[in-house]
Order: sequence, then C-alpha cells, then structure tokens
Amino acid sequence: MISAKHLIRTSTNALTVNKGRSALTILGVVIGVAAVILIMGLGKSAENLILGELRGLGTETIIVRPGQEPTGPTDFAGTLFADSLKTKDIEALRRTVNVPYAVEVEPFVIVSDTVSYKGETMRPQIFGGSALFFSGAFSIRIGEGTFYSDTDIRQRASVAVIGVDVRDELFGLSDAVGESIKIKGRNFRIVGVMEEKGQVAFADVDNMVLIPHTTAQSYLLGIDYYHEVIVRANSPDTVARTVNDIEETLREQHGITDPDKDDFFVVTQEGALAQVSSILGTLTAFLSAVVAISLVVGGVGVMNVMLVSVTERTREIGLRKALGATNRDIRSQFLLESIMLTMTGGIIGIAIGFVLSVLISFGLSQALGVAWEFVFPISAVVLGIGVAALVGVVFGLYPAQKASRKSPIEALRYE
Repeated sequence: MISAKHLIRTSTNALTVNKGRSALTILGVVIGVAAVILIMGLGKSAENLILGELRGLGTETIIVRPGQEPTGPTDFAGTLFADSLKTKDIEALRRTVNVPYAVEVEPFVIVSDTVSYKGETMRPQIFGGSALFFSGAFSIRIGEGTFYSDTDIRQRASVAVIGVDVRDELFGLSDAVGESIKIKGRNFRIVGVMEEKGQVAFADVDNMVLIPHTTAQSYLLGIDYYHEVIVRANSPDTVARTVNDIEETLREQHGITDPDKDDFFVVTQEGALAQVSSILGTLTAFLSAVVAISLVVGGVGVMNVMLVSVTERTREIGLRKALGATNRDIRSQFLLESIMLTMTGGIIGIAIGFVLSVLISFGLSQALGVAWEFVFPISAVVLGIGVAALVGVVFGLYPAQKASRKSPIEALRYE
C-alpha cells in the first residue's frame, strides 16, 4: 500500500504536468465558490444594515398601521389607502386608562409631491407629524432655526423643517430659514434646518421635509385619517402589555369583536427584526443555492477532465499495477487529484469573493450614502471549502473507480 506522503506527491506531480489544463478545469469551481461567497457576504451586510436601521427606533417603539396586516409585497400599498386610524383613535390611545404604559402617541401622514422654490423643484420625502417627537425618536438636532411646536400643529400652521440636502438643492449658499417653499401650490415657511444625519430607519433625514400633520391633512391631502401611528412604551419590558392594550382599545373604538377582522395591525421592533432577519436569511440562502448550481457545472468539467486523464494515463496505470499498486491505491490517487483540483478552486474562489465583497461594499456605501459595512461570514468560508471538497469527491469518484478497474495487462498494451 502506497503511503499518504507518496500519494500526495504523486498527485501533485500529475496535476502540475499540465498546469494550463488544471487551471481551466477549476475555473467553474472558482466562479461558483466566489459567487456563493459574494452573495452570502452581501446578504449578511444588507441584513445588518436593515436591522441596524430598525433598531434605530428603539425596542420600546410600537407602530400601528391602518388596514389588514400585509401577507405579501403587493399588500403594502393597501395600507397607504386604508382610512381606519383617525383622530378619535389617537385620543383614545393617549388616555392613560386605556394604554397606561404609553408615554407618547404621535400620528404621521405621508405626502407624495414635489417641493419648489423660485423655479427650483425637487421631490424629497415629505412627512406630516410632530417635529419634536421625530427629533427625539431619532436623536436629530436642529442645525439652523428651530423645530415647529405642538401649538403650530394645533393651529394647522404652514411651517416646515427641512434636511440639509433640501436646503442645498433649493437655496444653495443662501439662508433658508424664514424663506417659503411651495408644496402643492401652498406656501410653507421654513422655521428650521436639521443637522446632517443621513439614513435613519428607512428615512433619509437629509432629503426630508417635515410639516404639521394637521396642515398636511387639511390643505394638502384632504383626508381625516393617518398613515401611521407611533407609540412609545415607557420601557422595553412593557411593550407586550402595551401592544395588547392598543389592540383592545382600537377594537373597542372600531366595534370589532373578532381579531381576524381587525382593520389595523401592530408592528413591534422585535417582531420586525425577527421577520426581516428571517426573510433576508431565506433570500440569501435561496440565492446562494441558485448560484451554487454553477458548482455542478464546474464539477462536470472536473469529471470530464479526469476521465480524459484516465485515458491518457492508461499505460501509467498498468505500470503502477505491475509494480504492485492495488486498485485502492489507484482509486485513491485519482480521487485525491480531483479533490486537490476542486479545493484549489475553492480557495481561489474564496479569495476572489472576499476581494469582490470588499469592493462592492465600498461602492454601495459611497453610491447609496449609507453605512454599508463589509461583512465576511466565517460560515461562507466553511461552506466554500466544504462544497469544493464535496464536488471533488462526487465528480471524481467515477473516474477514480474507472481507473482502478483497468486490467494491468490490457493497460500495458494500450497505445
């Protein structure tokens, strides 16, 4: 029986005889492993980014949205047109007797329109709601001027607070505070400019315009309902109890006795984190599985080359058997050559996937203006090495078996 050291040396020599063919053989494995590494790395980076944005709201934050809870991507648009959350609901939720652990209850509306100033027009994110609540929830400071007050909300004042990108786009180097912008033909006096903040919980603060929700409802949207209500519990420990109180209060307000017929749904940060993490994890696994199909193609290429190698080395096989090599020795040598090929491809693929992940993460961070951090999960490396070895075994076994079964006499006669 041939020693392991001799077997490795023999297999290495056989692969290095034709380096060009060996390199082309592992190309499919390199591409497949690099793609898997890239998908898993970017998927984990995206998951961390989104979960980080969700955590920005705080674990004590509860979001109430109108309509039935979406079960698919097409259902989300329906919540924007649902009108089940109204002022009487806000008043009920603010009563301590109904929701004792709630410290803040604030409604918000979304205005989809352009903002203009002296011929300059842009389409920022326009939210109607409490500027003071918004600043407290997301730790946003005012850079110039001040936030509008709750009095402005009650009086339906036409005032606005804008982000730095909105200021730069519309006013350039000029002072924006005290100037008026137009939204749907109505003038809004700018009372403040927020400090640069970037992306926070899916909202781009720098590209945002905040106005009182009462003003938006009365003069811009012509509605008497809200698109979202944010409730903050007094601590993370009371979130579950607060959610239950909110649901009971709104069902009583709407005359609902069957929870399956709720015309609203409640989202907690913990629930959203678990749901998003599950969705992104499943999506990443699915994409990795799809990309891994290329490894099968690479494996077929390895098997074809190994079969050609068996044919080319028929006399070598006969000579080795004549000198005492067993079927097991021949099989082990060719199987080891196959594994060495795919493992080399796997290591190169991991290196390429690592470099591409770094470059793409940096590019996305610069292009999107978000904190897209590079993540290189160890599980991706283990998977890459493991799959490469498995491909080598699966697709190298048949050629190895074929080589080991050759008759030494017939092999020596082969021309």
